Amino acid sequence: MNKLTHVQEILKDQNLDAFLVMSSYNRRYLSDFTGSSGAVIITPEESFLMSDFRYKAQGKEQAKNLKFILQESSLIDSIINFLQEKGVKTLGFEGEHVNYNTYDKLNSSFELVALTGEVEKIRQFKTDDELALIQKACEIADASYEHILKFVKAGMTEMEVKNELEAHMISLGASGPSFDTIVASGYRGALPHGVASDKVIEDGDMVTLDFGAYYKGYASDITRSFAVGSVSDEMKKVYDIVLESQLAALDGIKNGMTGQEADAIARDIISSYGFGDNFGHSLGHSFGLEVHESPGLSSKSSDVLKPGMCVTVEPGIYIDGVGGVRIEDDALVTEDGLKKLTHSSKELFII
Repeated sequence: MNKLTHVQEILKDQNLDAFLVMSSYNRRYLSDFTGSSGAVIITPEESFLMSDFRYKAQGKEQAKNLKFILQESSLIDSIINFLQEKGVKTLGFEGEHVNYNTYDKLNSSFELVALTGEVEKIRQFKTDDELALIQKACEIADASYEHILKFVKAGMTEMEVKNELEAHMISLGASGPSFDTIVASGYRGALPHGVASDKVIEDGDMVTLDFGAYYKGYASDITRSFAVGSVSDEMKKVYDIVLESQLAALDGIKNGMTGQEADAIARDIISSYGFGDNFGHSLGHSFGLEVHESPGLSSKSSDVLKPGMCVTVEPGIYIDGVGGVRIEDDALVTEDGLKKLTHSSKELFII
């Protein structure tokens, strides 16, 4: 069943005349249209892309499985007019993505039904075409980590490392980073989301790099930690614990597990060494068009992992005033467990 047919089945099941999709990621997912403005309208029998004159040629070229409708006035007014011409009475909409003003306008013309998260549920399961793009994004990240290990040296700033890393990803075909690159050195390594700063990297620093590439709209997300000059016994111990927990999770996560069960594999190991309170985030998350999608791998997640989902596995330990370590890989859930999509070395490099 293709994406549009899947949505049409939801409409039939809920006796809705149409579904309006305006959020950028869901619009792209359903139509392959990459423009910055427009809407997808799906009825039980037909699918349409509406956008303005700027995207007329692009919309017709990219959204090959949808009929292109030229926007004649404001987007929301054009949508309402089009839906009324189609005789739509009951309209599904993205409950989590529609602002109040848009809701108010739609509500005055149609009986609204929130289809919150329905497209996102379909997006959890990657197609072969999506997996090929994700794999390429992962390969770009792997190659860029290998490159950056040859570039980093004491005396340069975190921002210099970030700029070089992102430039290299782009040189390999990425459209850009999939999120704000994290370069956290020394004491800043205790910040799980310590985006690159002007801090100078010093001898003895542990450096955590968390980065990813966007390739043709799909993301990768990888983290590695390494040392500059030397590594203290304390941080070497922390690294070994994080690595042990990450390898155990990659090996132990299975099809049918909940996010909570997956999270516990790594968390229990870290806690057994006395660092449970230093691992304050979830084990991972799904990714695809967005770098953070559902399902989640956390101590509170009842989401069930199923084949076709792409997830990260990223335990970490963070010690205030000292530093931190995180190791992250991307993986595909299969019938037999996880298949790794990122393959960068997890040796503790001292450069």
